[in-house]
Amino acid sequence: GLRNHGNTCFMNAVVQCLSNTAPLAERLALGRYRARGEVTQRLAALVRALWTRDYTPQLSAEFKNIVSKHSSQFRGNAQHDALEFLLWLLDRMHEDLGAASPAQQSRGPTQVGAPGSGGGSGQVWDQGERDVLRGSGMGSSLTCPHCLKQSNTFDPFLCISLPIPLRQTRALNVTLVLQCERWRFVRVGLAVPLLGTVADLRELVAREGRVPPEQVILAELSPRGFLRSLADPEALAAAGEAGPVYAFQPPPARRAGCPRSLPASPAVPRPEGPRLLPSTARSSDCLHRAPGGRILLLLCNTAGTGPQLARFGPPLVLREERGVSWEQLQQSILAQLRGVLRGEVRPQGTGALFRIRLAGGSAPCTYLSPQDPRPLCHPAIDRALQLSGAGGPPHVRLTVEWDMSTKERLFGSIQEEAVQDAESVRRQQQAHGQQHSCTLDECFQLYTKEEQV
Repeated sequence: GLRNHGNTCFMNAVVQCLSNTAPLAERLALGRYRARGEVTQRLAALVRALWTRDYTPQLSAEFKNIVSKHSSQFRGNAQHDALEFLLWLLDRMHEDLGAASPAQQSRGPTQVGAPGSGGGSGQVWDQGERDVLRGSGMGSSLTCPHCLKQSNTFDPFLCISLPIPLRQTRALNVTLVLQCERWRFVRVGLAVPLLGTVADLRELVAREGRVPPEQVILAELSPRGFLRSLADPEALAAAGEAGPVYAFQPPPARRAGCPRSLPASPAVPRPEGPRLLPSTARSSDCLHRAPGGRILLLLCNTAGTGPQLARFGPPLVLREERGVSWEQLQQSILAQLRGVLRGEVRPQGTGALFRIRLAGGSAPCTYLSPQDPRPLCHPAIDRALQLSGAGGPPHVRLTVEWDMSTKERLFGSIQEEAVQDAESVRRQQQAHGQQHSCTLDECFQLYTKEEQV
């Protein structure tokens, strides 16, 4: 190493780089040059001492003093840029050797003596410097997109400012809600492109879950319920910032003509209080609408009010007929929740066990009515289908609201769903948690990448 003589790390770094440039160090250490200047002589003595292990701090101190003598810029103990010092040092060496400076060389050719031609040692030095430290020509091709005329130029260069390639992906965890009992809820880690769209995320999720991309429904959920559905044209940069991303796989469509069996309702007391709320959605104003067809519903369960409002249990996805009654819809929801219902619940007659709120609708609080003969035929449902966005099947997000007493009787102290992390979660966090590194070759590839001017 080299002794630091008061903020001379910039100088030491340059000396080490030149000392480890083998052709240049060989000429300096073996004296294969003819220099009249003090800067080159002191540099050669310093490089020779490094390679012969005869270095003493006095040698680097003398080199610093000589540099200060010939350049007021580097006097004192201030910090300086290593590249600026390197450029100054190379120009000074050219002056000491009586050769043209690199800037002058870039404007015209230099006479170089070939070995055995009688040229001086300074000419041999200049040939080695040009081969080692100066590029002979940077090729640049420009092609007109209209007439396809091509122009090629070659410019000598001493330095290149290379761009550093940045990381192009980020880690994003997505919870898959699959139609499979074994892997019903699994969280996977994905490397999503920074400048991609939700369509790219849909493709990654489909590949990870082995489902067709057109069947994937992407939505953000928070501990308080649904936030939004993700549409394909949206930028991927903000996905997952407001809340975790869930990917739902719809249940398979039932063939036409298959009978619809409904499970029996569990025996629970009817909830206390009124069964209808303000802003309750009714389909009585649109009974002329055809009740046929099926609809995809995303549901999450919440309990409590105000700051205590919290989501519990797993989010659900089910396919229902538009013409179902409130009773049938309630029984379908309870059937999806049978895995988390408490064991002492017994089948019995029923009432309205919960409230159903339309999430993300045009109105801030739109509730489906238990007294509506066909609650899923309301115009608000049609508007929600239209707002579900491009990509994935159209769907409606519903929040099932339970009062705390009914929730405790039916589900106990259950919180959010238990999600198993796949190995990819740890792998992506580890890969993106490390500092991004790149090779010099990757920097050159980015520098020489073709671009539209």
